[in-house]
Amino acid sequence: MSIQLRLPELQLPYLCHGRFLLRCAVLAQAVAVVLAFAPGIHNDLWLRLGLISLFVHWVALLTTLLFCLLRSGLNRLSPAKILLACCIIFLTITLVISYLAFIAMTDRPGQFSQSLAVFLFSNLMVALIVAIIAMQFFIMHSERSIQLQAQSKAELTALQARIQPHFLFNSLNTVAELIHIDPPAAEQALLDLSALFRAALHAGEQVWLVDELTLARQYLSLEQWRLGNRMTVEWLQPANLQQIKIPALTVQPLLENAVRHGIESCTHPATLQVDIVQSSQSLAVVIVNPFESKHSDRPGNGIALDNIRQRLQLHYGNGAQLTASNSAGIFRVKLVIPLSQRHN
Repeated sequence: MSIQLRLPELQLPYLCHGRFLLRCAVLAQAVAVVLAFAPGIHNDLWLRLGLISLFVHWVALLTTLLFCLLRSGLNRLSPAKILLACCIIFLTITLVISYLAFIAMTDRPGQFSQSLAVFLFSNLMVALIVAIIAMQFFIMHSERSIQLQAQSKAELTALQARIQPHFLFNSLNTVAELIHIDPPAAEQALLDLSALFRAALHAGEQVWLVDELTLARQYLSLEQWRLGNRMTVEWLQPANLQQIKIPALTVQPLLENAVRHGIESCTHPATLQVDIVQSSQSLAVVIVNPFESKHSDRPGNGIALDNIRQRLQLHYGNGAQLTASNSAGIFRVKLVIPLSQRHN
């Protein structure tokens, strides 16, 4: 009977960011301390610790740098080849640094009691053990990530189901009225409604920002037919939007929330303002609407925002933000999405 090793789908993460480099430096120092204070060593322990720390940090940082530079190419390989390539890179850098360290310290008597071959072989054996341990942790991390992604997708579907399309019956009634007075408008309203429910089938997927904003406009168009002069919509957005992908149905639920709990609570004509601001690091969607709490008897405003926050958490972790404020009868929601797609 043959035993086959099944590896999960491995992807080398982006390592060149501050938190990982800090963790790498701490781990490298821990390895250096273990090697320096190994039993049976009679040299100056503190001098030995300093030299080993310098050696280990050079190996760790150069290896991380090469992983960053070669990340795109490595991620095109199969899982087994990714592990093999990373191990070869690590061992090669260890070999080069070991050789340079031996040459540099040869002029200082008493630093090395073994030959160059023994020194290189010993360092390679230590590096191989470290590499095997690191690969095992990498595989465990990848398996855990796959499980979390599957769980997150299930949770995302459940959360999306809780954001119900309340306007369905109102929209159908609007279409029924438009059929008699404006058939082309009724046809367009049905197409907009179809687009919204088609998007609901893709909850949990990512869509282009332009498509998400088009969907948001279609939703507001439906509500505009129903509310008439009670609602005025003002859009402000850059001419050239970033070509990024965001979770499907991210903006539309915020607008639905603004209409149901804001515009419909007003006893006078109200303005819904949508501002889109982008920078080199992030893109912000700001939705501002009037809010009259004494005329609003619909619960669930805070629950809806919490649901959307959880959806963003599943996609971006702490990278995205959703804040809301209510001051002087004005309700303001700000959604900030990072433009960088590199996640931990």
